[in-house]
Amino acid sequence: MEEFQLEQKYLKQIFENIQDGIIIMNQERKILLMNPSAERLTGWKIIDKVPYCSFCENRKLKNNENKCYLIENDEVPYFLSEMPAYHGKKINVEMSTALMFHDVKTGEKEYLLVLRDQDRKEMEEEARISKLMIKKLIEAKENEHKRLAQELHDGVGQSLFTISVALQAIESFVAEPRLHTYLGEVRKELDKAMNDVKSYSYQLRPQSLDRLGLVATIESLISTIKLTNKNLQIVFKTNIRDRLSPAIEINLYRVVQEAIHNIIKYAFATKVEIVLERDWEKLSLNISDNGKGFDLAISRNGGLGLKHMSERVNQLNGEFSIDSQIGKGTFIAISIPIGEGGLF
Repeated sequence: MEEFQLEQKYLKQIFENIQDGIIIMNQERKILLMNPSAERLTGWKIIDKVPYCSFCENRKLKNNENKCYLIENDEVPYFLSEMPAYHGKKINVEMSTALMFHDVKTGEKEYLLVLRDQDRKEMEEEARISKLMIKKLIEAKENEHKRLAQELHDGVGQSLFTISVALQAIESFVAEPRLHTYLGEVRKELDKAMNDVKSYSYQLRPQSLDRLGLVATIESLISTIKLTNKNLQIVFKTNIRDRLSPAIEINLYRVVQEAIHNIIKYAFATKVEIVLERDWEKLSLNISDNGKGFDLAISRNGGLGLKHMSERVNQLNGEFSIDSQIGKGTFIAISIPIGEGGLF
């Protein structure tokens, strides 16, 4: 008895919450029972009659054949057509039917009709393809960044270093003071160029990300930022000791990089806290600052930085949220489910 009640409980939950429209109708197509999804999709009510679809309205009938193709065939596993709905338009649906009850004495029949919104299915497919395209674009961009960073470090960087060594050798043979001073100025410019190449290479793709992982690279980023932003206190907390998947490491690093860039450029904060933690269910990244805050409505419409962060988190099947009030700082919360999409 208890098992039966439990089964009925879950069947009811499925009936009320499933996204497909479920309708029980009789052979006159009168609706006997319908779930909330069917009502939202069609606008029909119990005791209404299920209208004929576009196919049935136009198909040629044989002698004594039921106009409704679904009822005529008792069971139809898959059928696409347009169905009139409450708003006066027709909706594209995938339909299937099954004979649920047949009283042999009276001839009474009841049918299960399942409706699946094809427009919604197409939108979901478009969203899936769009997400895949964004993922491929991000991957291509990161691969190009990695290649360029390697070229700068191993190519341009090494060439400049060779020139620096040669210049040092030349200086040892120069005795004329004015020329020696000039060579000193050239050396300063060369050192500046070498530092710029190193900085550009790091911004494109930190080598520590591939060698040491996300935590070490965030720590390195913070150390670099502190050198040029003496008044900004950055606190980084984490319980992660192991390496994460490459996709998670590069995307979360870019999120942290973008967030700190925005804080320095726009928020004028004096304190930033970054918390990266992992538990049995998820990976969490929270970034908060005590800056001037901003209007979320305006930034959501025009803030490319926020959009890029959100897209990267979306590629990890995660959730991205941001809370900000003018004068009260900003809080970014990111949650990535463990095991989702093979990310761990």
